Amino acid sequence: MQAKRRYLLVFVVAFLAFWYFGGYHLRRNQDININIDNLPNYVSMNVIDTGYLVTGRRLFENSKNCRMETCFDFSKCQKDFKVYVYPQEDSSVPSPSYLKLLNVLLESRYYTANPREACIFILSIDTLDRDRLSNDYVRNMQNKLQHLPHWNSGLNHVIFNLYSGTWPNYTENDLDFDYGKAILAKASMSESHVRVGFDVSIPLFHKIHPAKGGEPGASSANNYPLEKTYLLAFKGKRYVHGIGSDTRNSLYHLHNRKDIIMVTTCRHGKSWKDMKDERCDEDNKEYDKYDYETLLQNSTFCLVPRGRRLGSFRFLEALQAGCIPVLLSNSWALPFSQVIDWNKAAVWADERLLLQVPHIIRSLSPKKILQLRQQTQVLYDRYFSSIEKIVHTTLEIIRERLPKQPIRDGTAWNNFPGALVTLSTYSDSADDFPFHVEKDERLSFTAVIYCQLGVPLVVNSPLYRLVTNVGRSKYLSKILIVWSNEKRTSNRNRWPSLPLHIPLHIIQPSANSNIGSEAKSSISQRFFTHREIETEAILSLDEDTILTTEEIDFAFIVWKQFPDRIVGYPGRSHYWDDSKSTWGYTSKWTNDYSIVLTGAAFYHRYYNYLYTEWLSPLLHKTVEQSQNCEDILMNFLVSHVTRRPPIKVTQRKQYKEQPSAGGWSPWNDPDHFIQRQTCLNTFAAVFGYMPLLRSNLRLDPVLFKDPVSNKRKKYRKIELVGS
Repeated sequence: MQAKRRYLLVFVVAFLAFWYFGGYHLRRNQDININIDNLPNYVSMNVIDTGYLVTGRRLFENSKNCRMETCFDFSKCQKDFKVYVYPQEDSSVPSPSYLKLLNVLLESRYYTANPREACIFILSIDTLDRDRLSNDYVRNMQNKLQHLPHWNSGLNHVIFNLYSGTWPNYTENDLDFDYGKAILAKASMSESHVRVGFDVSIPLFHKIHPAKGGEPGASSANNYPLEKTYLLAFKGKRYVHGIGSDTRNSLYHLHNRKDIIMVTTCRHGKSWKDMKDERCDEDNKEYDKYDYETLLQNSTFCLVPRGRRLGSFRFLEALQAGCIPVLLSNSWALPFSQVIDWNKAAVWADERLLLQVPHIIRSLSPKKILQLRQQTQVLYDRYFSSIEKIVHTTLEIIRERLPKQPIRDGTAWNNFPGALVTLSTYSDSADDFPFHVEKDERLSFTAVIYCQLGVPLVVNSPLYRLVTNVGRSKYLSKILIVWSNEKRTSNRNRWPSLPLHIPLHIIQPSANSNIGSEAKSSISQRFFTHREIETEAILSLDEDTILTTEEIDFAFIVWKQFPDRIVGYPGRSHYWDDSKSTWGYTSKWTNDYSIVLTGAAFYHRYYNYLYTEWLSPLLHKTVEQSQNCEDILMNFLVSHVTRRPPIKVTQRKQYKEQPSAGGWSPWNDPDHFIQRQTCLNTFAAVFGYMPLLRSNLRLDPVLFKDPVSNKRKKYRKIELVGS
């Protein structure tokens, strides 16, 4: 009985204590007032009232569940998508690969030197290699991060990483520092560790991977023969024990010395002789019989097994060679899989079902093999051939996650010419781009005449005759005069009479609201996105250009067949000068050309948008400093986007009106040619390669100079034009 009383007494005391202390806190919480106006623009895990204090280990666990809505401040990205790179510390020298990455960002259109303008922050501290045994491993990383002025637990930061963890376990998410709310752009990520919609999986690339440009895929020009010498091949390291050893230790079962070549070696590492197994000697002999590059170039499929980590250098090597990757790395989150459909370029296999791999690839039809091979070339060239493309793809994926940002669909990402040059800020319709234009007989063009010389407008002046000839074209929509001279333009009644439905607009820098005060005298005005241009086709002309109406009409008909190219008259060429180890520029008559000058050429108006919004600021700076070369830069741009040369039409070589005695023209200036050659080399350096391509194709009208009656020829006056 006494025991029951004691239990009852304990229960009553406990109930009263709970009622008093619990009720006290409940009453305290009722007095809390929240000012809605002061709430942040993003949800912070640190301020959610859960009844628990979110610190230390709890904060790190929450960072694993980050989403853009919880670990990213969208308010920083409301104006523009800019990237701030922290200044480098004098005591810290990044690895060559990370230095390439930083330089790519500093020279890009994304970069801003003002952290207040930045949406994304990039560390100058090297984070690519977080293997403690590596020479590039940066110590005391956590301490360094805490001293960064904008770190804020990693909010809006992007951390690039290729290697994480170290021997023997190579733990995937072990960066040896708390990355907090930072977005990881990381290689060898697994599907279980990637934070979906937040992190970005990137490819593992070599230290010698080019910063810009990069060689195109080996099979870009020729996808044949369809079936190569070897059906499936792999040559690489074999791990005798430890993580990743099971997969590569079993590859010898597939090696038949005929159409499937699987050769491995355990001859790597300092103590490989002490750890070798009974198969090592035999494997090493077989390994030495085959050349790796030969296998890559002569294999239809290339096996990409996991190594110590999920990713492998073999992946990019196979893509570049046009060898279809066969992936043997379970749960690997493939690079940029958020936007790239890898089912169109790779074959998945299961590490646990290795012996089924030959059956899987032999069951693929020739048509499917050709489709896979072609797609490897598109993806490698557009997203993986340089560090610049890898970084820009990462940033574009992040940008599309922001509110109110236009999003490109899978068609843009997975088809030529790729999403990096198909800007969604220009249009959300594929029909508005030059790559998907369907033939339309109703197409018309806008003539943009760039006037720099300021020659008086009289009846017999070149500009007067040019406007007259252009105005007679049945395909003309309007004429735009871009006046770039200190002299005032002539009154409207002094200009040639045009058909009533053809308007003539005169744009002067001081009167054009689209042109900022710093760019009023820019030589690139002809390529600005003038709001008066409403047609897809633009005919770019210099004020002293000589063209007849028939020449204009014929060039437009040709352009409608090739809307992604520059189509025009004046051809120029580039060449490599071995004696000077530089690129040369020539206007001589040769058997080929690589440039069609925009003083008399058609092109799609989308290239105006790319020219002004997409090109590196360094390229614009070169043009403005020299007041020259804007036409060469436009050719670089179009050839870079299309990977095709321009198209020259008819035999005309001389397209300029010769200046009168004592007259001056910038094209006759001796320094003009030297400047253009300098520009050529500067542009190639900024692009990272030479995008210009040579062509010996010239398009003339059918029956051109054929010995038939002149009445049967549609463009009969073109033959009368002198060269």
